[in-house]
Amino acid sequence: MINTIIEQLAEHGWCVMADFIDAHHVRQLAIEGEHLHQSGRLTQAGIGQGQGKTLQPGLRGDSILWLDDSPDNPAQQHFLQQMETLRLAANRELQLGLFELECHFARYPVGAGYAKHLDVFQQDSRRTLSTICYLNENWQPEHGGQLRIELEDGSQLHVLPKGGTLVCFLSHRFPHEVLPATRPRLSITGWFKRR
Repeated sequence: MINTIIEQLAEHGWCVMADFIDAHHVRQLAIEGEHLHQSGRLTQAGIGQGQGKTLQPGLRGDSILWLDDSPDNPAQQHFLQQMETLRLAANRELQLGLFELECHFARYPVGAGYAKHLDVFQQDSRRTLSTICYLNENWQPEHGGQLRIELEDGSQLHVLPKGGTLVCFLSHRFPHEVLPATRPRLSITGWFKRR
């Protein structure tokens, strides 16, 4: 599975991998994410960085909570171990120089999305590889909520946010957006960064 991801990144700069996280861990992560939401731990996400960060729910509608580097939750530990395996393979095979992963739970309520954007900041280009791991069980096409990625040949890639699916792409190359959905939508979204 990791080898396939690396091959796709080398060839296209992006990859969509179903069942990156097994159903048991998807369920455990989804339960935790929803518990964090219900307990008020998730906060409205902003746009921008540092003092320039603003809240613009019309452009970005998710609420987030950053993950710790060393969580005590077994499902989070499993997820981070999988991501560390991916980081090491990407460095070994693609020489990306990935140093660390920053990631957060992201929960979109019904009808919320995220307008088209790139994942690198104007003043900070350390984000190198964007990752999204979906935690939505029994997601159907009619629920919406696709990730729409603008590919370099002018076409678009649409990814349903099905539980266990991992999407990764080179952060500086692919504008993307989150389309609204008819049910709440949960993921762990993150970025492997260079120093």
